[in-house]
Amino acid sequence: MADQDQDLVDVDPHDPGDGSLPVFRWRQAGRTNLATRQLREMGLRPGGQEPVARIECRGGKRWAWLYRIDLAKPKLPTTLAKEAALDKAMAARQTCSTCRRRYFHCIPLKTLGSCLECFDGTPADPASYIAPPAKHLLAA
Repeated sequence: MADQDQDLVDVDPHDPGDGSLPVFRWRQAGRTNLATRQLREMGLRPGGQEPVARIECRGGKRWAWLYRIDLAKPKLPTTLAKEAALDKAMAARQTCSTCRRRYFHCIPLKTLGSCLECFDGTPADPASYIAPPAKHLLAA
C-alpha cells in the first residue's frame, strides 16, 4: 500500500517546471496518441482536457503541451461576429494612421507610427494595399 502512495503525484498543468508530467524531447513523442498544434490541423481542439505531457526543444527553452487525440473535440465553427472582430483587429494593425491605406501586411505602427511611405517616402507597391475611400464618398 505504501508503494502505491509514492506513485501518486499532484499535477499542476499550469506549472511547466514541476516535473510531474512526462517530458518528450523533440521528435521523441513518436507515434503516440498525443498532439500539440497538430490538433488544429486535424480540425480538433483540446476540448477542456488537461495536458498529459510536454514536448521540449532547444534544451527545454521552448516547450508545448501534449493532449490526447482520442479525447479531443471538433473545432467550433467561426461565427460571422468572430470573423468581423478578427478583421477589425487586423485592420488596426494594417492601416496607416496618416494616409489611411490598409496594407495586406502588418505595418510597424509601434516603431514608426505609419507606413514606410509616410515615414520616410519609400514608395509603396500599389498592389500591397487597398486605397482608402474617397473623402467625398464618406460625406454622402
